[in-house]
Parts: sequence; C-alpha cells; structure tokens
Amino acid sequence: MAKVLEGLYYSESHEYVRVEGDFGFIGITDYAQNALGNVVYVDMPDVDDEVEAGEEFGAVESVKAASDLISPVSGTVVEVNEALDDEPELVNKDAYANWIIKVELTDKSELDNLMDAQNYEAFCNK
Repeated sequence: MAKVLEGLYYSESHEYVRVEGDFGFIGITDYAQNALGNVVYVDMPDVDDEVEAGEEFGAVESVKAASDLISPVSGTVVEVNEALDDEPELVNKDAYANWIIKVELTDKSELDNLMDAQNYEAFCNK
C-alpha cells in the first residue's frame, strides 16, 4: 500500500503540494513513484518559470515509463530540487521528502480543487 501523508494536497495525476506560507512544494506521490518504478531522470522547469494548475511542467522518466508532471497549482518557480539532477532515484527513496519544485503560489483557492489524504487514498484504491 502506498504511503499517503496527512496535511498535503493531492491531484488526480498523482502530484502533491505541501504548503508552507505562500509557497508550495510540488512532487509526485508515493503511489506514483511505485507505479513508475526506478526513476532515472527528472525534467524540471527553470527558476522564474510560471506554472499553471492543470498544465505540464516537466516529466519523470523511469526504466519502464515516462510520465508528464502536471502542476496542481499555479505559481512562479522559486527553486528546483537540484539534488534530483544527480540522484533522481531519491524520488523512489522518499517521494514526499524529495519534492521537485517550489513555487510561490498565485492563487491559494486552487487548493480547494485538490484532494486531502483520505480522499486521495480512496481515489488510489478505486
């Protein structure tokens, strides 16, 4: 069973957002990294790029598949997780500790469109 953490926001495309103040840390869920298998590359946007809720912002590639990353929220990229350039497999070790991008949120009400832990768990079990 994939790990689902309380206090995060989840999208149907298996990204999560951890909100800290006006910032959101976006990554893929444990369910997603399990489904992908061994991650070999993470394609990330550049700092200062704009991301839009529901739009692609990068990709995760594993030995068996590539998956687009869909932003659950809109914002400006203020940081990318550079550790993933050298060690993309960190996503497999702990998907929640190894976020992909940090954005300054432009519209916090978009979080209302996302699932909480209980709803995401139910969604994954369908």
